[in-house]
Amino acid sequence: MKTNFITLLLTTILISSCVSPKVYKDLENKYADLKKQNTELSDELEALRNQSNTTNSEYEALKSEYEDVVDTRDKLASELAAARINYNNLKSSYDALESNSSSAIEANTKKNKELLAKLEAKENALASESNRLETLKKELEERSKRVEELEAVIAAKDKAMTDLKNSISSALTDFEGKGLTVEQRNGKVYVSMENKLLFSSGSWAVGTEGKKAVKQLGEVLAKNPEISILIEGHTDNDPFTGTGQVSGNWDLSTKRATAIVNILEENKAINKGNLTAAGRGEYAPIASNDTNEGKAKNRRIEVILTPKLDELSKLLGGK
Repeated sequence: MKTNFITLLLTTILISSCVSPKVYKDLENKYADLKKQNTELSDELEALRNQSNTTNSEYEALKSEYEDVVDTRDKLASELAAARINYNNLKSSYDALESNSSSAIEANTKKNKELLAKLEAKENALASESNRLETLKKELEERSKRVEELEAVIAAKDKAMTDLKNSISSALTDFEGKGLTVEQRNGKVYVSMENKLLFSSGSWAVGTEGKKAVKQLGEVLAKNPEISILIEGHTDNDPFTGTGQVSGNWDLSTKRATAIVNILEENKAINKGNLTAAGRGEYAPIASNDTNEGKAKNRRIEVILTPKLDELSKLLGGK
């Protein structure tokens, strides 16, 4: 619905201003660049989520290794204690035999030396394992901290988008049941407005009710400067039969998207660099074009709101 609204507004502006082919071409180029940027942002977000999952896996592996080293250390400590007891027993035997037999003393001395050598080896092994354990502990702590930081940033982004969705839903509550929906999925917020709220058939001039909805949406977006705003115009698959400055469904959907951008630009608090107008024509339907109801759903404007990922990118870049 929102797409149709944007397209209608764009159509009105183009009819009244007689947009030149150069301006229209510039709009198409901007749309292509912004569409590419949107795709890259989506891929970047997915890559960041995958990185977070990988970091979690590495954390669990280090934790398991840490626990194994603790077990090894405890075992060595137990063996060391047993060796010390054995050593004390042999030393007692040595003291008792010292006055009886030189040969016995020699044998006992040999055993004592062997036991001392084993004891030293155990102590060295225990020290080595303790050092390794300390190194793994520090690495585990660093990994844990990094996982927490990644999870905190992702959670903050998700919360910001949830808060944005709730703010938009609250601002546009008067338009519920009039072809307007607000959804959150894949880390983005989608505001969809059917043409019946925005445009007359074949037109890109935004009606009074539709303009009111777009302006109310703009008031919320103005308070969220870190959000990229993509406005997409969509049509059904019926060939365009009108005359004048519209050459087909691609053209009509682009003019309607641009019409919505022009209304949002009236709000001086909105960063124009965050805005993108795009015409999708009939090629991104959300319902079947075999029924009138499905076609009505496909004739729409979609405002797609995407969080900027600079903070998360910097965090991952510091790895």
